[in-house]
Amino acid sequence: MAGTDRPVGIVITGPTAVGKTELSLGLARELEGEIISMDSRQVYIGMDIGTAKATASERAAVRHHGLDLIRPDERYSAGQFARDARHWIEEIRGRGRIPILVGGTGFFLEALTRPLFEEPELDPERRERLDQYLRGLPVEILHSWLRELDPETARRLEGWGGRQRLQRAIEIAILTGRPLPWWHEHSPPSESPLPLLTFILDRPRAELYERIDQRVDEMIEEGLVEEVERLLQEGYQPDDPGLSGTGYPEIIAFLKGEYELEEAADAIRRATRRYARRQLTWFRNRVPDAIWIDAREPTERLIEIVTKRWIEAVA
Repeated sequence: MAGTDRPVGIVITGPTAVGKTELSLGLARELEGEIISMDSRQVYIGMDIGTAKATASERAAVRHHGLDLIRPDERYSAGQFARDARHWIEEIRGRGRIPILVGGTGFFLEALTRPLFEEPELDPERRERLDQYLRGLPVEILHSWLRELDPETARRLEGWGGRQRLQRAIEIAILTGRPLPWWHEHSPPSESPLPLLTFILDRPRAELYERIDQRVDEMIEEGLVEEVERLLQEGYQPDDPGLSGTGYPEIIAFLKGEYELEEAADAIRRATRRYARRQLTWFRNRVPDAIWIDAREPTERLIEIVTKRWIEAVA
């Protein structure tokens, strides 16, 4: 890369439980960098265990951005992440340090490298009424609505099924009379693409699944049940945006008596494996310029690989 193509930061991504955190912490220390969380669940206050958020000691060792931004009943879109991340990147570079974006939310990465269109103005009162109605519908019904209103976006979101993304696409289609692809084509992007040097960590599927199982066990031992109980006691609802992510619905079902704890843990393991498969499919299809690296290599070797490629890219 040269000139304006020089990257302004490093991305460490890959499926859940692949080993992103360990590498990113070591890399930040090696390069005097700061970490930007690229995880759509770690933005929520009070949701630490179920999102595998950086610990207090890890945050003390390396400065983090993008954690604990909003309440679990609030929304945080890819567009908002892109705006915040650009601000954090500018600040970090202004301190003479290197931004290291870490996480597995593909939509967040794409919002930086393929900027979103300028969103049309939506009437706040109509949007609020529609939002309240849609939040009462099962995700399967939202999928069926979107297939009618916006077949192209429905195909793109098939298997991802995030309520927030489905609702946004439905809201755009209903309140503007045009589906998302039309706005992508006819509305200018909000920003220029951001040049980033992207690394995708990968492991053999069986090993990745073992790590996922181990992580779920650790979350239960560390107090995931108590975390979910506290959130519900604070008044948050099962259909709030933050509580829709893997791990939280299953524990809520356990607390309602619908599961034994081991059954809930097993449901989390299965859901997390499915999510990891979807992540890998996303990265292969939508991040063509990424550098894939074998996460089984020693951390010191991975740091060496990333550092070498970074120095070459910014030279």
